[in-house]
Amino acid sequence: MLANQKHLFDIPDPVNYLACAANAPLLTAVRDAGRRGLDRKYHPWTIPNEQATEESEMARKLFGQLIGVTADDVAIVPSTAYGVATAAQNLPVGKGRNIVILQDQFPSNVYAWHRLAAETDANVVVVPRPTDWDWTSAVLAHLDAETDIVSLPPCHWIDGSRLDLAVIGARCRQLGAAFVIDATQAVGAMPLDVKDLQPDYMTCSGYKWLLCPYSISFLYVAPHRQKDQPLEIHGQNKGFGSLPDGGIDYFDDYMTAARRFDMGERNNFINLPMAVAGLQQVSAWHPAEIQETLTPLIEQAAAEAVNRGWAVPDGNHRVGHFIGIIPAFAVTDEIIAALTDRKIFVTRRGSGIRVAPHLFSTAADIEQLFQALDDL
Repeated sequence: MLANQKHLFDIPDPVNYLACAANAPLLTAVRDAGRRGLDRKYHPWTIPNEQATEESEMARKLFGQLIGVTADDVAIVPSTAYGVATAAQNLPVGKGRNIVILQDQFPSNVYAWHRLAAETDANVVVVPRPTDWDWTSAVLAHLDAETDIVSLPPCHWIDGSRLDLAVIGARCRQLGAAFVIDATQAVGAMPLDVKDLQPDYMTCSGYKWLLCPYSISFLYVAPHRQKDQPLEIHGQNKGFGSLPDGGIDYFDDYMTAARRFDMGERNNFINLPMAVAGLQQVSAWHPAEIQETLTPLIEQAAAEAVNRGWAVPDGNHRVGHFIGIIPAFAVTDEIIAALTDRKIFVTRRGSGIRVAPHLFSTAADIEQLFQALDDL
């Protein structure tokens, strides 16, 4: 387990921040990298031409190491929705065939599939929330010979209830169905190895568990899909150059491997160095150790809730870095505001409260939250 890392953040007492599944605070090192990036843009004549490309390659390499792939398999994109849209643009689905998602799945991994279904006369099959928290069995029961695409998260964003994507991915391959993963609520906080899951595409926002700035995300593209079409065509995924006569030379071929899927303006002089700093720290901690360190806090939160007769995901079907708790009373805006007044920051999700600590959190923080809920 890791020692408390609060000294690497700027979280003053008495702030009790338990909302990392919504928006993680930046490390001080990431903030400092952003300031240096601002200074570069403030004086752009100081920026070496190759520096931003080096940073983009470092970012994709670091993300790739977290999920067990090479830099060649990683594209830099602005959002999870962008990654899902890339997958939806390229994956075939037949008329009357099925695209499988979860009930109350995060919108970034929903809207593109509804549009694709409407365009192709396909069906969006929504797996209902299981009463026993066993999403894996529930999903498997909805996969059959009519399934063309399955697009899921490793855990439900509302409450942390877990899916076994290795088992689901194996079933997708048996059926010949494409497999897409929104890994935003997992990568950086728990081990996730692409070799075990074998998705066609896997996308992940950076501003949560990767401790990156907003508008930097990543897209894994399986080697067999790396000739698919990107959403954008621009100088940074195709290239261009100057001709001796002063004209412009445009290239026919895309950049190698997954780089063809990079967003325009990829070489952001401010966000890229921030992303690199965040990814370096997450890699140094290692997601397995982050998960091991946070799990006791989640177990504590679950026990506190159960002792009060409140509902939480079953222990065999939840992740160890965040949890949704459903109290015996309605979670109103007034309750969330009252917690905020006490400098306790959580998020309301569904009918419950989502508790998402990080390495700056302690057992006393969990105790404080439940004492405040008792008072309220």
